[in-house]
Amino acid sequence: MSKNYLITVAGPTAIGKTSLAIKLARHFNTEIISADSRQFFKEMKIGTAVPSPEELAAAPHHFIQHISVEDNYSVGDFERDAIKKLDELFQEHKVVIMAGGSGLYVKAILEGLDDFPAVDPAIREELNVQYETKGIEPLQQQLKELDPEYYEIAELQNPHRLIRALEICIGSGKPYSSFLNRKKPERNFKAINIGLEADRKIIYERINRRVDLMMDEGLLEEAEALFPKRRLNALNTVGYKELFDYFKELHSLETAVAEIKKNTRRFAKRQLTWFRKQEQIRWFQYNCPAEDIVAYIEEKIAGEN
Repeated sequence: MSKNYLITVAGPTAIGKTSLAIKLARHFNTEIISADSRQFFKEMKIGTAVPSPEELAAAPHHFIQHISVEDNYSVGDFERDAIKKLDELFQEHKVVIMAGGSGLYVKAILEGLDDFPAVDPAIREELNVQYETKGIEPLQQQLKELDPEYYEIAELQNPHRLIRALEICIGSGKPYSSFLNRKKPERNFKAINIGLEADRKIIYERINRRVDLMMDEGLLEEAEALFPKRRLNALNTVGYKELFDYFKELHSLETAVAEIKKNTRRFAKRQLTWFRKQEQIRWFQYNCPAEDIVAYIEEKIAGEN
């Protein structure tokens, strides 16, 4: 009985995951699941580097711009929907590709989500008030004290994730990380995990070029249209929140663009920290010929059969 294979393509932002995923999808005559949690939103096209029309036409993609920023769509929702879609795709394909830099979303598909205890809702309310009145830094410091292990891989600029981790720490009296990596559900596929990497200088140069290209393509106008909805969680995203500060006249446009580049570089560093902890990933240089990666994948599949 032949196995199903999910080929994951991970790595930091701007490293070339979309391009490789399309090459793999075309080679294996298959389709792509996106695991980029910000490319889900149809109003956030430019600032999330959604694949171009040509790229979308080169291979079928799923979970690209399929919901609104006003929709509440959790990692749990994605796990449910993506597993259902994978079940459908594996009816026609032996191999499916999944690409994206949202580590928690990739983990949800490969391993399932962790079970957390119920906690008093008042804890979250208090943490939200703390964030509104004092900003994000006290939350970061509190997480560092209560759960230094999770602090090392957390999205430290994402208040939603920080508050979620802290409410579990406070409500249970145990570190958030202690509830991670418990027994996982069985999946009907075997994962082959590919990671793209490069020297930090190259990653940063690619990020800086991408931000400049986004501005040329109309990111300012896209962010301006979303400014009235800026309090939505989906819009607490690098590339938008810096421009929102510009619209609020907190700093100049030049400063906003510089902040987007800086915060994107920080985000890429956190992505690498997360993915490098995943021992099952086979890393390749960002400019490695796709043929070499295909050869590795085919060798892995042959070894399983």
